[in-house]
Amino acid sequence: MGLGLPTAGGWVPNGEDPRALKSKSYQDCNNGCLEECAREARSHAVMRTLKAKDLIITPATTLKEKPDPDNVVFGTVFTDHMLTIEWSSESGWEKPHIKPFQNLSLHPGSSALHYAVELFEGLKAFRGVDNKIRLFRPSLNMDRMHRSALRATLPGFDKEELMECIQQLVKLDQEWVPYSTSASLYIRPTLIGTEPSLGVKKPTKAMIFVILSPVGPYFSKGTFKPVSLWANPKFVRAWKGGTGDCKMGGNYGSSLLAQYEALDNGCQQVLWLYGEDNQITEVGTMNLFLYWINEDGEEELATPPLDGIILPGVTRQSVLDLARKWDEFKVSERHLTMGDLTTALEQSRVKEMFGTGTACVICPVSDILYKGETLHIPCMENGPKLASRILGKLTDIQYGREESDWTIIVS
Repeated sequence: MGLGLPTAGGWVPNGEDPRALKSKSYQDCNNGCLEECAREARSHAVMRTLKAKDLIITPATTLKEKPDPDNVVFGTVFTDHMLTIEWSSESGWEKPHIKPFQNLSLHPGSSALHYAVELFEGLKAFRGVDNKIRLFRPSLNMDRMHRSALRATLPGFDKEELMECIQQLVKLDQEWVPYSTSASLYIRPTLIGTEPSLGVKKPTKAMIFVILSPVGPYFSKGTFKPVSLWANPKFVRAWKGGTGDCKMGGNYGSSLLAQYEALDNGCQQVLWLYGEDNQITEVGTMNLFLYWINEDGEEELATPPLDGIILPGVTRQSVLDLARKWDEFKVSERHLTMGDLTTALEQSRVKEMFGTGTACVICPVSDILYKGETLHIPCMENGPKLASRILGKLTDIQYGREESDWTIIVS
């Protein structure tokens, strides 16, 4: 019996009706990920051995004190437990194990340490106004994590089974989900190559681990304060045929020098440009949106397309889905250049610009330092009406003020 076919919801075994599976959103890039998924289905039966029913839970004997969410710095405090799942090419996925939070034991030759054979994800658990704990569109994170794994030659896995293990981890550490509608529990799934060899090759050993961290506002100045951007074409975040559309740690570590140059120039984030025409791609670790009157006089919300250099963000997709559902203005995935932006600013056609991401949700942009000139974005002067509306809608869903099939209740 064969493995079956890849679908938006996962892998459909031969003989099963895909319509019987739970419907899920799916974002694809243009780097051939779907073709690679099909090849993986034919060659790796081990991806089907990760089973949540085999989960082993070893509770911590000593629990840590919970911090005040208003005083938590992003990603510095961790919960009592973690999830680990070992894999080898010989035996496939071992039994998932929730255990007390602890350091990992890795061979010094592990491929993740030398060649960045690794990837990660980021999602959140929210404590709603009804005290229920919700996850926001986690299937999109699992889809992206699986595509990143294939790109890194790491093993595939059953996305629904892994998500069930993660839910059990969140359930065990549920008291760490802040009792606050301005804070949340950040979930960091990671997949690393643990091949104990210095050879540059596809790893025969790997590990998934998941850690949890209570977080308050991502930016120190608050959750909805505008940021200034530094745009310098000498730095490039991603390129065609590369891994910019995957959530790999190397994409982030290599961005640090530019980030600190931005700070040295009095800006808070980097506006990443690409190509000779200085295409606008992303901002810091966020996707970017421009709300303006376009060249044809149309009111438009635009964001760069998923052309292989843009990370397919969950918040990005949610903003597009909301705006298209409202159907009040044109919504486009299109290329935007600094020339387009500067001309629009000169003609007073720019309304708002904002970044989107799991950590920040929505972040307005106030200024861009480009070629020695500060370009002011009249985001706050315009409300920002659209950014505020989107933020309100998304947080209403995340914290249970509005029911939505975008959330999963942890129970």
